[in-house]
Amino acid sequence: MERPDSRQLDELRPLNFQPDIAGHAHGSVLVSFGNTQVICSAMLHDGVPRWMMQQGVGGGWLTAEYSMLPYSTLDRKPRDISRGKLDGRSSEIQRLIGRSIRAVVDLKKLGQRTLWIDCDVLRADGGTRTASITGAAVATEMAFRRFVEAGLLKTSPMSQLAAAVSAGVWEGQCILDLNYPEDRDASVDFNYAMTESLDMIEVQGSGEEAVFSEAQMLEMLRLGKKGTEEICDLQRKTLGLFDPSANTELLDRIRAGKK
Repeated sequence: MERPDSRQLDELRPLNFQPDIAGHAHGSVLVSFGNTQVICSAMLHDGVPRWMMQQGVGGGWLTAEYSMLPYSTLDRKPRDISRGKLDGRSSEIQRLIGRSIRAVVDLKKLGQRTLWIDCDVLRADGGTRTASITGAAVATEMAFRRFVEAGLLKTSPMSQLAAAVSAGVWEGQCILDLNYPEDRDASVDFNYAMTESLDMIEVQGSGEEAVFSEAQMLEMLRLGKKGTEEICDLQRKTLGLFDPSANTELLDRIRAGKK
């Protein structure tokens, strides 16, 4: 049994991070899982939500927004604003992104600030939510390092990286990192969000009008952990090459409070 793109059962799609894709964002990256491409940005702003002030909750907040651009799919996808409301899928995904990054960020270290994460899908070929979480973690750490460099944070509030990847049952075989044809035809589909130490943040999974065995569930988990390890290794390499002091104009803006 050969996968549509000839990958091995336990092989990720080609993964790439292009840092600082959005010059005005405090941290940004174009993350590519094969043909799936998502721009992820992170920006820190002074102030916290009203509910935090009313309830006397200390520290800062982190929230995320997710959207698929009209040309991200084969047929044009209307913008949510044209319908007057956010569709249910986008709402669910952006909440997942926020939960995943909050799991590895110490909000108290943010001070009275809100971190906004934006994930915009340029091209969808399966796994846009997992790519968004993976890219958001890199963009967030980039933003934190810039605020440390600017002297506005003592240390990065991110305790460790987070990443996400899919696994599923396709043509009777457990496979890692499903592309669109595999996701469309899979009998079982799981998404794993984990920390770099492989602790679970969230697991989403179900049979698509099918059932799955305990052995298959454990095999998908094994694949998810293997994929997460490989993704986090590339995240670390990307951040290892990142110089927060290189963009002096952006640092000056951060220091001046023009965020």
